[in-house]
Amino acid sequence: MSNDASAARPEASGGGVQSVDRAVSIMEILARRGEAGVTELAAEIEVHKSTAFRLLGALEARGLVEQAEDRGKYRLGFGLVRLADSVSMRMDMRMDVTQRSRPVCRRLAEEIGETVNVAVLRSHHAVNLDQVRGPAAVTAHNWVGQLTPLHATSSGKVLLAHLDRRHREDLLRAAGLERYTPGTVTSVEALERELAGVREHGYALSLEELEVGLNAIAAPVRSFRGEVVAAVSASGPAYRFSEKRMRELAPVLVKGAGEISHRLGG
Repeated sequence: MSNDASAARPEASGGGVQSVDRAVSIMEILARRGEAGVTELAAEIEVHKSTAFRLLGALEARGLVEQAEDRGKYRLGFGLVRLADSVSMRMDMRMDVTQRSRPVCRRLAEEIGETVNVAVLRSHHAVNLDQVRGPAAVTAHNWVGQLTPLHATSSGKVLLAHLDRRHREDLLRAAGLERYTPGTVTSVEALERELAGVREHGYALSLEELEVGLNAIAAPVRSFRGEVVAAVSASGPAYRFSEKRMRELAPVLVKGAGEISHRLGG
């Protein structure tokens, strides 16, 4: 094996990405083995010992790995617990939102007569956590687990509207403003004007913007800190769930979103 680290493994897309890939590989090896020395790690990820030592130093500085007493071996550090706690808190929050919103969603589906969903932000998408079908929505599409675009859905607009401007710009830059139907908003300026209206009126509409023939309305769900953590939406066929009908039912949905917020401590 060559000692030249640059010849050891093909680069993913530049040295920075390759270093990240190797650092993650080191943590995966330590998770599998429990402990390993520099020589073992260097051999497994096919780099020179000096490269492995440099990567371990960076991980150790962040608390992600630590030396196992005086034996010259490394193991995973407690810094990972901090990261795991963050993931666990998000998972707990999503489970809490789903469980606490379910009774309200059932009632909303009955009152509104259409499919009701609860969605949260996931990267630059809205992901639907739960769905309740209304009496008129027997053949409604199952949206649970589906990633949907933020700019073309009512839930996505609610989640976008309550982010700080920099975060919102970053997400839109990453996702782009893809056109799904003739009604999709593809201008940042037009979308920002609409999001200002969402904040002012307390709900968002999607008028055949994701699918032709599908309309939706959504309202924000807040945590005990007052942050918007989810959106509750109602959707149905445009011929039945018209813009006029949605605006008439907006107070019902907003009130339901407020009840879910109250259940979350908001």
